[in-house]
Amino acid sequence: MREAPALALRLADVSKEFGGLRALDRVSLAVAPGERRAIIGPNGAGKTTLFSLISGETRPTVGRIALFDRDVTRLSPHRRAALGLARTYQITNLFPRLTALENCLLAVQALTPVKLHLHRALTRYPALFERARGVLDAVGLGDKEGDAARNLSHGEQRQLEIALALAGMPRLLLLDEPTAGLSPAESHSMTALLKKLDPAITLLVIEHDMDVAFELTDRITVLHYGRVVADGFAHEVRANPLVQEIYLGAP
Repeated sequence: MREAPALALRLADVSKEFGGLRALDRVSLAVAPGERRAIIGPNGAGKTTLFSLISGETRPTVGRIALFDRDVTRLSPHRRAALGLARTYQITNLFPRLTALENCLLAVQALTPVKLHLHRALTRYPALFERARGVLDAVGLGDKEGDAARNLSHGEQRQLEIALALAGMPRLLLLDEPTAGLSPAESHSMTALLKKLDPAITLLVIEHDMDVAFELTDRITVLHYGRVVADGFAHEVRANPLVQEIYLGAP
């Protein structure tokens, strides 16, 4: 018999306290490889705190976190990145004065030994340029490689941030509100872009736009006051009376 593939992500009874505030309360998740899952909930539900725990920027007060069956609860963010984890942020996080290509080159070399070759010109590594241009093409910015990041539109900057996350060839990608601040047309384009990502990449998305969340993902996890109050396929969560009451505005 074939063994089941390792889970991309497992959280076991994870809690996080900030002083007297419990931001997350015994959260458990099991995310399969290649799964597309949305994390939704009202402001203050603990969604971004959850991402910070998964990425290693914050450590849980209690509980365990595993990536691809490896316990990473105490591993640093860069060691988790080396295991195939990447994330984006709600606020765009780029090098504004560098070009789109230069931003991507930094991301491409970050997980390679080249980052330690401080006295060698990058032009000696044509494979890095090929990879950087490849991720720019993948997000529709191939014709913007020479533009400074600060001169790109807000929507293009969000696309560039996706390119930086893809540069390290992640196996698990965390996207924190990828359509935040986008116009309806830009939001539609971003959704189409994300749907075209390699199906082997496991995708975990925080998204405030319910239409985007339901279109982009197969499963939905709902947080409320730091607790998981619903979890299942999109149509099941949409029909959940508690979700309708606390999040979708039903009486």
